[in-house]
Amino acid sequence: APPAADPAPAAPKKEPAPTPKEGPAPAAEQPPAAEQPPAPADKPASIPTPEVTPAPEEGPPDESQAPAPEPKPEKPKAEPPSSPLSLTVEGVSENSVMLTWKAPQRTGQSGLDGYVVEICKDGSTDWTAVNQEPFLSTCYTIQDLNSGDKIHVRVKAVSASGASVPATLEQPVLIREILQLPRIRVPRHLRQTYVRHVGDAVNMMIPFQGKPQPEVTWTKGDQPLDTSRINIRNTESDTIFYIRNAQRSDSGKYKLAVRVNGAEDKATLDIRVIEPPGPPQNLKLVDVWGFNVALEWTPPVDNGNSEIKGYRVQKSDKKSGKWFTALERCTRTSCTISDLIIGNTYSFRVFAENACGLSEKAAVASGVAHIKKTKTAYQPEKIPQRDMMEPPKFTQPLTDRTTTRGYSTHLFCCVRGFPQPKIIWMKNQMEIREDPKYIAMIEQGVCSLEIRKPSPFDGGIYTCKAVNPLGEASVDCKLDVKGKV
Repeated sequence: APPAADPAPAAPKKEPAPTPKEGPAPAAEQPPAAEQPPAPADKPASIPTPEVTPAPEEGPPDESQAPAPEPKPEKPKAEPPSSPLSLTVEGVSENSVMLTWKAPQRTGQSGLDGYVVEICKDGSTDWTAVNQEPFLSTCYTIQDLNSGDKIHVRVKAVSASGASVPATLEQPVLIREILQLPRIRVPRHLRQTYVRHVGDAVNMMIPFQGKPQPEVTWTKGDQPLDTSRINIRNTESDTIFYIRNAQRSDSGKYKLAVRVNGAEDKATLDIRVIEPPGPPQNLKLVDVWGFNVALEWTPPVDNGNSEIKGYRVQKSDKKSGKWFTALERCTRTSCTISDLIIGNTYSFRVFAENACGLSEKAAVASGVAHIKKTKTAYQPEKIPQRDMMEPPKFTQPLTDRTTTRGYSTHLFCCVRGFPQPKIIWMKNQMEIREDPKYIAMIEQGVCSLEIRKPSPFDGGIYTCKAVNPLGEASVDCKLDVKGKV
């Protein structure tokens, strides 16, 4: 629409400028397109007229000069994608390699057309594309390779803007069959320190996986094993580590490596060969007092390649000559022995103990302990004499009772006094003497009178009388005997 409006004002201007103004009017036509190259030369003169500048923009003949400015704004769109990420080998067979990778971080506005996989033999610089057309999958298997070859592999991301910088494997791939990656399966009891005694056999079997036949390597301190002492036997599925007579020098960390065509798995096994510790040192008899003895010593020089768990302390009296354990698993380097017998003479010894057992020898104290009888003079405590004399006094009186004929009954009361008062029982103010019908007793101040199978004639007033040199006291009660209904 704007270019159509321009010729209208140009018509009146044709009169002062007949030919130059007629040229731009047919600018849409192709014949004047060839004339436009000189037009830019004339443009400095016609720059003041704004109508002339859109004329070259309208005409397609300017395409010969337009390519130069047109790609400049499109340059950011033409950037190729970035390189694929994390290119790795997932598997290798005798004639193929399986690859995986991740999409590039930047694919560009035009989008990703796909990937191109290229290979190059080791020692050559000629890269060959494996796939004819780009594909969008992030995994690919290169087929028809020759077994034994080493090839370099790289992958490019391709879009309409071009190809990315290739992602290349760091190491060449050896074309060889790997049916199973190596993996060591350490038994549970070998995942911790494997402890054996000196002289025992060390026999460890460690299973593993891997195809084809893996390469098995044992080392100790990054050095090969001493085959004169250690025997290694490998099979397709396990390796056996064997020592006939273990020595303490066999202790250490052994590394096992299983390799299959560059793929590797490692494991570390810790072996500790132990023996009984040496005896404790510097056992001393520090002190003797009463029935007690104090001992002190120092740890053994050789712990037998195992932590000292404690000490066993034993004593021996001179009379019997036999050793008896006084303390077991004493965790300190000092102790106190108690409850010794007066008059005996004792000797002492101490064993060290670790996971292998007690030390073969014991540390024996140079001195002996003689338990003497302490001489003490008995001095009785002086207690002030107290006047304990007291006249009789009833603390619990007799109570009236009712009983049935033919059923024995008891009368009770409590009396206090010093000296112990004499108890007299009376019935109706008549003293009861030696009568089998009555049984009188006193115990701890409790007075009792048993009346055996009473009859109505036995009813009446009963009196308990207490008499001592300081005086007398008495209590009464009434007994009622009823006949049987």
